[in-house]
Amino acid sequence: MIQIGDTSYALDDPMVLLALASLGVIFLILILLILAVRASGRAARLSAPLAQQLTHMDQRVQLLSDGQHQLAGGLNHVSEAAAAAQTNMLQLMEQRLAQVSNQMTENLQGSARRTAHSLGELQERLVTIDKAQENITRLSGDVLTLQDILSNKQTRGAFGEIQLNDIVSKALPKDSYELQHTLPNGKRVDCLIHLPNPPGPICIDSKFPLEAYEALRNASTDWEVNEAAKFLRTSVKKHIKDISDKYIMDGETADGALMFLPSEAVYAELHANFPELVRDGFEARVWIVSPTTCMATLNTMRAILKDARMREQAGAIRRELGLLYKDVDRLGTRVENLDRHFGQAAKDIADIKISSDKAGRRARRLDNFDFEELAPEADNTVVKLTKDS
Repeated sequence: MIQIGDTSYALDDPMVLLALASLGVIFLILILLILAVRASGRAARLSAPLAQQLTHMDQRVQLLSDGQHQLAGGLNHVSEAAAAAQTNMLQLMEQRLAQVSNQMTENLQGSARRTAHSLGELQERLVTIDKAQENITRLSGDVLTLQDILSNKQTRGAFGEIQLNDIVSKALPKDSYELQHTLPNGKRVDCLIHLPNPPGPICIDSKFPLEAYEALRNASTDWEVNEAAKFLRTSVKKHIKDISDKYIMDGETADGALMFLPSEAVYAELHANFPELVRDGFEARVWIVSPTTCMATLNTMRAILKDARMREQAGAIRRELGLLYKDVDRLGTRVENLDRHFGQAAKDIADIKISSDKAGRRARRLDNFDFEELAPEADNTVVKLTKDS
C-alpha cells in the first residue's frame, strides 16, 4: 500500500504498476542522459585539439591556395610583360628597319641624283671638248695652196673686188673676215680681216689703175710713155693716200693696210719700173700686193689666226679639263660618301640582327619557362606566403 496525501494506492493495482514502470523508465532515461552528457563532454574535450589542428590545417591550405593564385598571377604578369616586351621590341625593330630603309632610300636616291648630275656635267664637258677638237681638226685640215689662185684664168672683169673676195674666201675661214665692212669713221672697206692684237684688224682695199696701165701699155712714143707713167704715178699715189687716210685708224685697225692689185703684170710693172711708188706705200704703211703675194700674205695671216684660235681652244680645253678634274674629284667624294652610307647601313642591319636574335632567344626561354638564364634581368620581387605563427 502506498499512501500519497489522503489517497492510498495498492501495489497490485495495474495503474500503480504502470505508473511505477513509467517512473522507472523516466529515471533510467535521465541516468542515460546524464551519462551521455558526461561522455559528450569528455569527447568534446578530447576533440577540441583535433578541431584546432584541422582549423590550422585549413588555414594553411587556404594560404597555399592563395600563394598558388599569386604565383599564377605572377606567371601571367611575367608572360604578359614578356609578350609586351617582345611586341615593343618587334615594333622598335620595325621602326628602326623602316627608318634605315627610308634613310638608305633617300641616300641612294640623293646619291643617284648627284651622280646623274655629275655624269651629265661630265657629258657636257666631253661634248664641249669634242667640239673644240673638231674646230682644231677643221682649222688644221683647212689648208689651201696657191694653185687655186694661179689656176684662176678670169679676165679683167673678174679683177678687183670679185677676185679679192675669191682669194680671201679660199684663204681664210669665213668667220675671220668681213666683206664690205663699214668702219667707225663711216668708210666702207672691201675686206676687213680680224687679226688678234697685235697687229689688230687689217683692211684690204682693191685698187686697179686700169686706165693708166692701159695708157702705158698702149703708148707708142716717148711722150706718150712719159705721160702714161705720170698718170700711173698719180693714180697709185692717190690710191695709197686714200687707203692711208680712210682705212688706218688708231685703236680701231692695224697700223697699216693692204692695197690689192688684181693683176700680176701691174704689180710687176710697179716693182720693176716704179720702185718709188712701192717706197711711198711703205712710208704710208700701205703694202701693195698682187694675187700671188696676197695669197701668201693671207696664208701668213691664216697661220696667225690659226695659232690664236688654237691658243683659245687650248685654253678652253684646259679649262674644260680643269672642270672635268673637279667633276671627277667630286664624283669620287660622292662615291666615298655613298660607300660610307652603305657601311653604316650594313652596321645598323647587323645590330638589328643581333637584337632580333636576342629577342628570339628571350621569347623561346619564356615560352619554355627557362627562368634561370633570365634571372639576372628578370623582376627580383618574390611573392611571400604569409605564415601563421
